Amino acid sequence: MQWTGVMPAITTAFDEALNVDHGFVARQARWLVANGCSGIVCLGSLGESATLAFEEKIAIVRTMVAAVTPGVPVVAAVSALSTAEAVRIAQAAADAGAQGLMILPPYVYQGDWRETRAHMEAVLRATPLPAMLYNNPVAYGTDFTPEQIVELAERSDHLAAVKESSTDVRRVTAIRALLGERLSIMVGVDDAIVEGIAAGAVGWVAGLVNALPRESVDLFEFASRGDQKNASELYRWFLPLLRMDTVPKFVQLIKQVQEEAGVGSARVRPPRLQVVGEELAQTRAIFQQAQTSRPPAARSSSSF
Repeated sequence: MQWTGVMPAITTAFDEALNVDHGFVARQARWLVANGCSGIVCLGSLGESATLAFEEKIAIVRTMVAAVTPGVPVVAAVSALSTAEAVRIAQAAADAGAQGLMILPPYVYQGDWRETRAHMEAVLRATPLPAMLYNNPVAYGTDFTPEQIVELAERSDHLAAVKESSTDVRRVTAIRALLGERLSIMVGVDDAIVEGIAAGAVGWVAGLVNALPRESVDLFEFASRGDQKNASELYRWFLPLLRMDTVPKFVQLIKQVQEEAGVGSARVRPPRLQVVGEELAQTRAIFQQAQTSRPPAARSSSSF
């Protein structure tokens, strides 16, 4: 399990009855890998995990594992209201063939550090799989400080990576200063990827990659190898779209971009609703502007 490269936080496709469209999900996973993605992260926030039943979650993991070649890791996100449910999801995902876990803090209840640490350690102990801690204080209200991350890493050999979504790239250098290369650091917000790589991140759990994978992989690779000219050109072009990953309606917006690009449907499960009116017009305008102003560095993704 290598925690590097561009790993899509893959969206969950729904059919007209809002059931999981497993055929489309499998096709999308294969397409993302064909365009250079290094793995697939399923059941995350962008995958609308909170609206999925337990059985649906595990079925999606099975679909992903069957869809991609054995060398491509499938990482299952673990999020739940209770520690017992989180442990159950982790164990079932491992049994379904996941090669790694992305562990979120408990939903709703924001405990103190003693309680949060106990939850994380219970999930880490639940399987032999390597795991990535997901730190997103903006969305979940729980902030794993660099010092707390060190404590978890010292207490568990299974903790292998951190998805850093605090939006503060200084966290990358702070974790590196305390842990060196002990953990892989993945950027978790699309509009901080170039800055995150400069600070020492080695991977990207990405959102807009669901619609534009080749462009995302090229941006990551330009930044990683220090090709400042191409990275800057591509980043400037991409940023209006990448910023959609950091707003409350990021799921609706990214799915809408998928639909505009012809690589998915904008359908979401309630309580989310598809964007309409001015929000829809603005999303379409941003996408169309990107299509008409594509710079030489922005290679197009292969056909779906």
